[in-house]
Amino acid sequence: MLRRMRILTGLQPSGKLHIGNYFGAMEPAVRLQDEGEAFYFIADYHAMTSMRDPVGLRENVRELAIDFLACGLDPARAVFFRQSAVPEVNELAWILSTVCPVSLLEKCHSYKDKVAKGIAATHGLFAYPVLMAADILLYDSNQVPVGKDQKQHLEVTRDIAVKLNEAFGEGTVVLPDPIIRDDTAVVIGLDGQKMSKSYHNTLPIFGEEKPLKKLLMKIPTDSTPVEAPKPTAGSTILALYKLFASPADYALMVADHERGGVGYGDFKKRLADAYWDFFAAMRARRAEITADPGYVDAVLTQGAARAREEAAKVLARVRRAVGLT
Repeated sequence: MLRRMRILTGLQPSGKLHIGNYFGAMEPAVRLQDEGEAFYFIADYHAMTSMRDPVGLRENVRELAIDFLACGLDPARAVFFRQSAVPEVNELAWILSTVCPVSLLEKCHSYKDKVAKGIAATHGLFAYPVLMAADILLYDSNQVPVGKDQKQHLEVTRDIAVKLNEAFGEGTVVLPDPIIRDDTAVVIGLDGQKMSKSYHNTLPIFGEEKPLKKLLMKIPTDSTPVEAPKPTAGSTILALYKLFASPADYALMVADHERGGVGYGDFKKRLADAYWDFFAAMRARRAEITADPGYVDAVLTQGAARAREEAAKVLARVRRAVGLT
């Protein structure tokens, strides 16, 4: 009997989630729950390449779990677990590292970018793509939703999988395909650059209304007078508004930009209101989850058990193929 397509994605518990995380990974993951067997994990091993705060890591893991569940992840339709609760991933990472050329890792832009930003050049940071490959291959994943910044790592995963299959036989591991949504894979930050915690330009998914709306009111704009038409190309306000507004409301804002007579303050207010309304139901769900502390623990425990069942099957196949059993 053929199994359904298997979909996998992971998120790092590196701090408060922002709308770039939502549109780039969470929303596609939630939508894909009905299209196949979904495996979603919290990448706490990966977070260790930049975090040295154990208390903070534990808190971030829990907050990410709550946020993901609030945003629509359904544990009845998806396997949701902590990466570190499946120790099999480390053995597979080692096996993959024995066929992974150093030159393949040296080409990865993410490692160079992070080192340039001051993150320590550790083995973990350098070998990050190998662990990511193990995350994906351990569950026979067919499709992996990723942002454009992770596309290269998915290509590395495929390259490593090909090398393992060439060395030990076709079918040792399954080759995954990326799912990249070009329209929202890169979300613009409040300063017009890519939204990233590293740039301190993020808009959180959850938080208090006044501080969050105040962030949007601080978006930099030019000095075009109220009565004059406003440029639409490269507009941070329009780029963000398109994420939250209906097509009709977005078209109206574009028309108001082109016609003139409306100031940036009004546009920012529309953006703030649309953003707040967009996440209203998710905020309500988050409050429910937070009020039941045992729920999150139960979800992650059950998810880890299901994940380990599948991981054991794949690892047993790989161990036989490479001669370890």
